[in-house]
Amino acid sequence: MTTGSMDPLDRKLLFVTGKGGVGKTTVAAGLALRAASLGKRTLVCEVDAKGDLATFLETGPLTFDARVVSPDLWAMCMQTEESLKEYLRLQLKVPLLARIGPLARTFDFVASAAPGVKEILTVGKFCWEVLERNYDLVVVDASATGHVVSQLAAPQAINELVQVGLVRSQTSWMLDILGDPTLTGAVIVATPQEMPIAETLELRERLAEETNVDLATVVVNRVLPELFTSSEEALFDRLADVSDGGPLDGLVDTPGPLLDGARLAVTLRRTQARHLARLRSELGDDIPVLYLPELFTRAHGVRVTRLVADALGEELD
Repeated sequence: MTTGSMDPLDRKLLFVTGKGGVGKTTVAAGLALRAASLGKRTLVCEVDAKGDLATFLETGPLTFDARVVSPDLWAMCMQTEESLKEYLRLQLKVPLLARIGPLARTFDFVASAAPGVKEILTVGKFCWEVLERNYDLVVVDASATGHVVSQLAAPQAINELVQVGLVRSQTSWMLDILGDPTLTGAVIVATPQEMPIAETLELRERLAEETNVDLATVVVNRVLPELFTSSEEALFDRLADVSDGGPLDGLVDTPGPLLDGARLAVTLRRTQARHLARLRSELGDDIPVLYLPELFTRAHGVRVTRLVADALGEELD
């Protein structure tokens, strides 16, 4: 089941992923800020402790304890040991300890021997926030394409492995949340280049085959603007002719670099258009695609995040 026409921000849990370098964190922060601006109580979560989410929100280092970073917006960073302590306290009624000491070492051993345990604690934390309705929306700056599938597939894998008991019951409610497309969706971020588009299409297939998480939308980041029409391109050669009083004679000393730049812009845009056409064709009509413009800035921070949030808002309206 998919809900392609549904606004992603109307769901309760979004996992934002994509190939490294495409702007995954930028989009996660932008989606969270957009949701908060609409009055939704929003939690944005960073899975990788070495990520840049704090930079995009212009706040101090993030911790496992969510804190307010702007109106209606909370931010946190996943820490597996802290998630284990919270799980033991909430699910198994084990008193909260300052440090779990030997239990943590045992957990590390079990997690290494049984792949999926750490993933359960990560995904389970976000599902728990949805279950408890602590926020209107949880946006996860998730792992990149190479690892996100194993994280999202972990509850199903353990549920199939363990047929009875507490562990199975714990994964069952996670699967109910992850598998409900009105509650949970994945957001794949790409750029209009060959490899990111190819990985996006591959990830779409893997999500469908290996997880029960619906693909909410694909966000294409850094799309170049259309600067020239086809008819305007035909003028380039004429403008380049500066002999005998050409059109640019007296206006530009050396029009060559200017026109070369214009031709490059056209070439890059056409190349992007081919990749975008492939994406749109192979995704099908049921998956919405959002386009974010190239911002031509190297700066990070709230100003850029607001620009992204505004651009997402225009696409979603």
